[in-house]
Amino acid sequence: MENDTPVLMVPGLGGSDSGHWQTHWHDRHASCEFVQSVNWNLPERESWLAGLDLAIHACATPPLLVAHSLGCALVAHWVAQAHKRNGGVSNLPVRGALLVAPADVDSEAHTPAETHVFAPMPLSVFPFPSTVVASTNDPYVDPVRAKLFATAWGAEYTNVGPRGHINADSHLGDWQEGWDLLTDLYREDEQLSRA
Repeated sequence: MENDTPVLMVPGLGGSDSGHWQTHWHDRHASCEFVQSVNWNLPERESWLAGLDLAIHACATPPLLVAHSLGCALVAHWVAQAHKRNGGVSNLPVRGALLVAPADVDSEAHTPAETHVFAPMPLSVFPFPSTVVASTNDPYVDPVRAKLFATAWGAEYTNVGPRGHINADSHLGDWQEGWDLLTDLYREDEQLSRA
């Protein structure tokens, strides 16, 4: 993956601490930056949407988005909002999205009440390559629901086995498997651009 391709990290509720693979990627790869203009401790759909939109449009070239947990719902809402605003989403300034452990904001059994400001989960097709990564034992989303999200978004679906919420508690370190999936997304976008 070329270093001049921006990689925007979109954390979930509470942000990504020092043990989180998103933080490892940020520390290891110069192309990786966190979306800064959002208070990740306070789920507010409109302010989070504004912050993500600002970060995307501040990139010199279309970024790859790397979302985790509630950040996946944020990306889905951003796509849905663009669709409503523009009457279509064919020209969004994003190269692709890696959507890891999407929190099921529609489920009171899986997600805390404060995250339900992101319900219902938008199910619009993404106009850029995307991959949903899920675990078999994620407390915040059932794998069947994660696969439903992937299908609705037109995304590839990857189940990584029993990895919990695919966060710091999963002890993934640099999570090379995830980085390889992101690299695959980059290559898929390159192939589409040449077609």
